[in-house]
Amino acid sequence: MAQDETLPHVVILGCGFGGLAAAKTLAGAPVRVTLIDRENHHLFQPLLYQVATAGLASVAIAAPIRHIFRRQRNVTTLLAEALTIDVPGRLVALEDGSVLAYDALIVAAGATHSYFGHDAWARFAPGLKTLDDAMEIRGRILLAYERAERATDPVEQRRLLTFVVVGGGATGVELAGTLAEIARHTLRDEFRRIDSRDARVVLVEGTDRVLPTYPPELSEKARRQLDRLGVQVCTNAMVTAIDADGVRFGGVRMAAGTVVWAAGIAASPLGRALGVPLDRAGRVAVAPDLSIPGHPEVFVIGDLATVTSDGKPVPGIAPAAKQMGRCAARNILARLRGAPAQAFRYRDYGSLATIGRHAGIAVIGPFKFWGLPAWLFWLFIHIYFLIGFRNRLMVLADWAWSYMTFARNARIVMARETDREAG
Repeated sequence: MAQDETLPHVVILGCGFGGLAAAKTLAGAPVRVTLIDRENHHLFQPLLYQVATAGLASVAIAAPIRHIFRRQRNVTTLLAEALTIDVPGRLVALEDGSVLAYDALIVAAGATHSYFGHDAWARFAPGLKTLDDAMEIRGRILLAYERAERATDPVEQRRLLTFVVVGGGATGVELAGTLAEIARHTLRDEFRRIDSRDARVVLVEGTDRVLPTYPPELSEKARRQLDRLGVQVCTNAMVTAIDADGVRFGGVRMAAGTVVWAAGIAASPLGRALGVPLDRAGRVAVAPDLSIPGHPEVFVIGDLATVTSDGKPVPGIAPAAKQMGRCAARNILARLRGAPAQAFRYRDYGSLATIGRHAGIAVIGPFKFWGLPAWLFWLFIHIYFLIGFRNRLMVLADWAWSYMTFARNARIVMARETDREAG
């Protein structure tokens, strides 16, 4: 059914957590919405590491955008990439040469990997932001064991069975803990020439503790759990070189078959198209109502925005992006009614991280807890916020089976990964 072309046109760039929340908030409103994304799916990024480590299939954490909005008649979805934004002219140019005019714009383009000026490292240490990234990392992990099984040189076997995760934030800690479990449990007894339990998992963090955004006592508990899993944690260790054979950090060279980057992010380059001041990470400094200076019809949200609430920087996490998306959408509707826009106020519902099997840490308001209770809470929250009942059921079934058997069933390596290794 065609949309009413006389209605105000809201364009949303990106269907991550922020863009999705904004579009849903506009349901039933007297506007027509065009939602643009380079992918045809919304991705539940907090569980992306589970795909990278073969714990979940990709379809379990992704949902087709068109399916999500099939009943929201004021939304048109375009599989496209926005290249430039003409802010004074209120135009968005797409990669196919077409141009969209808008009355209000929400830029929710997210972030990409940051290698802190060493972009050449990306070839040797992939980051984790998309399903393609997850499949790439999964292929490298599984093929490392396969190549080690074929290797006859013990030194080469040792290198292939060394896995280095750079970055001790939540993603890095979760990856390292899962890699250790794969080596100790999942792959045990599956090889004849190697023992997967000999694999070495190393977590490298540039600051003095893992999970530096958490209270120090919880960081220490996370480190102890990593130690119990067999992860070698190296703090105060800055990475200075990465190549095909390993990584150098803290003045030490470590031979490694697989290096994964979880150390930094940079805002989408689309922020530069807005012609407004950016911070060092490329994020847009927005007004309290999330609009950009001089253009109250343009809003920037999620990882692409830098904003404070109650005098504190808003973290670049999914709950914050969702709250920004709802706020931006409500402000658009308020301005269409002639009402003033409201300042964004972030509500911190807590932080969670899991460290391997039935262990985690959590900060919920004034409460801090860890171990099995934190892990169970983490599991419930992630199941609850997955898109669609089918996804929840799939993930719950996979996790239950994995918990009982230590099995990880999403261990298919695509032919292109084998070809990449051979080349």
